[in-house]
Amino acid sequence: MIAKMTNFAEFLKVVVMNKLIQFFRDWTLPISMIVGASAYMIWHQFDLSVETHRIANKTVSIAQPLMIFMMLFISFCKVDPKELRFIKWHRKGLLIQVLSFVAGALILIYFPEVKQSCGAVIEAAMICMICPTATAAAVVTQKLNGNATTLVTYTTLINIANAIVVSAFVPLIHPEGGVSFSSAFFSIMAKVFPMLICPLFLAAIVRYFFPKFHSLVLKTKDLAFYIWVVSLALAIAVTAKGFVHSDVSVWVMVGIAIASLLSCAVQFVVGKVIGKVDDDTISGGQALGQKNTVFAIWMGYTFFIPITSLAGGFYSLWHNAFNSWQLYQVKHKGKL
Repeated sequence: MIAKMTNFAEFLKVVVMNKLIQFFRDWTLPISMIVGASAYMIWHQFDLSVETHRIANKTVSIAQPLMIFMMLFISFCKVDPKELRFIKWHRKGLLIQVLSFVAGALILIYFPEVKQSCGAVIEAAMICMICPTATAAAVVTQKLNGNATTLVTYTTLINIANAIVVSAFVPLIHPEGGVSFSSAFFSIMAKVFPMLICPLFLAAIVRYFFPKFHSLVLKTKDLAFYIWVVSLALAIAVTAKGFVHSDVSVWVMVGIAIASLLSCAVQFVVGKVIGKVDDDTISGGQALGQKNTVFAIWMGYTFFIPITSLAGGFYSLWHNAFNSWQLYQVKHKGKL
């Protein structure tokens, strides 16, 4: 009798553990976001020294780029450089992102009364529209059974377009800032190059000169995804910090939140529509919809009204929530 009870207890334990593991796999991204936000809120409650906060900020500033670099390197190792090519939806995606940004810029330049009343919200929408594709988008695209190759090509193109377009219009929107085209361009490229181009070059070198190591990297099926999960928790923690320390009025914050939500929804939908022409729906949607929100936050407080940096934080919530739903659909229903 005791033996039967012991066996039943072991069986129950295995069932419960499997259910828990399955739950965490199904809801990895929401859990990561909750952990990141909760971690910062708990951290904020402690009365810690200025030096402790400085060390924590420094650690995060080093850990985030390092994880993004590793994540991109693994993803790029799985992409054959010979397959990188410009296709139809790339041109349409670039036009949509660039023209929407330019339209917002022209409104702010030629209608100062609009700039005065709701300039922050318009700039927030502009940032969300022109912001480059997330460095983690290739990882998610692979998990969604999309084409990471076409997405990598677009990611490179939109980063270059971003640097040129933002550099051209920022001096016109905020002439008092004294930011010239060249200074804005090189500032953006200095931010983009190490995080995007270097992993691509390193992956190419490993592919051609270290084939054994390359094959070893290819065997790490979900490593890039789980590195992203940790990176996402850190990004949400940084976002929570921005919200906690912001002295912005509630209405402006609501306006920025709505602008980022609409920008996110529009770009995911439009991206999937234009990608459908080349039978590349997943990549099109992720290319336009999944953004490098850390870069958006940096763009906001560097080139625009500092308050617009909140747009990147809100956008991070929206696109990760949608990605969670997409991953759930693929995992449990086999399709989107």
